[in-house]
Amino acid sequence: MMEKLQHDLPGLREPDRRISGLLLDLDGTIYRGDEVIEGAPELMKALREAGVPYKYVTNNSSASPAAVAQRLRAMGIPASADEVCTSAQAAAAYAAEHYPGGKIFMVGEEGLAEELEGAGLQLVEEAADAVVQGINRRFTYEQAAAAVRELLSGAAYIMTNPDLLLPSKGGLFPGAGSIGAMLQAASGVQPVLIGKPSPVLMDYALGRLGVTREEVWVVGDNLATDIASGDNSGCRTILVLTGLTDAANYERYATVANVSPYASCVSLDELRRYILRA
Repeated sequence: MMEKLQHDLPGLREPDRRISGLLLDLDGTIYRGDEVIEGAPELMKALREAGVPYKYVTNNSSASPAAVAQRLRAMGIPASADEVCTSAQAAAAYAAEHYPGGKIFMVGEEGLAEELEGAGLQLVEEAADAVVQGINRRFTYEQAAAAVRELLSGAAYIMTNPDLLLPSKGGLFPGAGSIGAMLQAASGVQPVLIGKPSPVLMDYALGRLGVTREEVWVVGDNLATDIASGDNSGCRTILVLTGLTDAANYERYATVANVSPYASCVSLDELRRYILRA
C-alpha cells in the first residue's frame, strides 16, 4: 500500500491500472510563466531514470516544440523537441489530413505558421480552404475582417485551442478562445477545436507516445482542459494543485467543468511518489 497522500480532495485513490505513459500539461503544471514549479526538475529526471515514457502537451500554439524544449532546459528540466506536442502541430496535422496541400488563411504566430507550412499547406490571404486560428498577440481589426470574409465565403474553421485567457508575466491576457469568440460571433461559423479539452490534440499526442490510452495518465492543473481532455480520450487523470486549481476552488471548478480527476496531488513531489510507487 502507498503512504497516504497529504490531503483529502475528492477523487484521490490508488491506481487501478498501470501507469505506462504520461501526457503532461506545461503551464501551471511544470512552470508558471517564466518560473519553474517546485519539484518539476526532480520529477522529470526521475521519470527519465525510471524509463516512464511521456510527452509534454500544450494548448499554446505560438511557440515551436524546439522553443518549448529550450525553455524547459533553461529551467533545469531535461527536454527535447520530440517530447513536445503543441496544438499547432495537431492543428496542422488535422488540416493536412482534411485539406492536403490546401490553402490556409492563418490567424496566429510563428509557431503555427511553421507547422502549417511544414505539413505542406499554403498560407494565403484569400480564397482559402480553411481558416486556422490560434493566439495572435498582434491581432488587428483588419485581420478579423479578412478572416470573417473567408469564413462567410465557405472556408472551414479550425481553432487551435479554446482558452479564453492565458497566463503570462503581469497577469492574465486574452487567449485564442477570445479571438475565436469574436470570429464566431461575426461569422456564425463554429470551429473544429483541436486543443484540450478536445480529444484531437490528445489523440495526436497518444499516437506520438505509442502507448495504449488505457495505460496513459494525463496530468494537469486545469479541470476544464487537462482533466476533461483525459476523460474524453479514455485516459486516467491526475490533478495537481500547482496552478489554476487549489483545495479552496476545487469544488467550484469541478462543478463548472462537470469532471473530476481520478487522483489528485498537492505538489510535484507528491506526484513523483504517486507515479513511481504505483
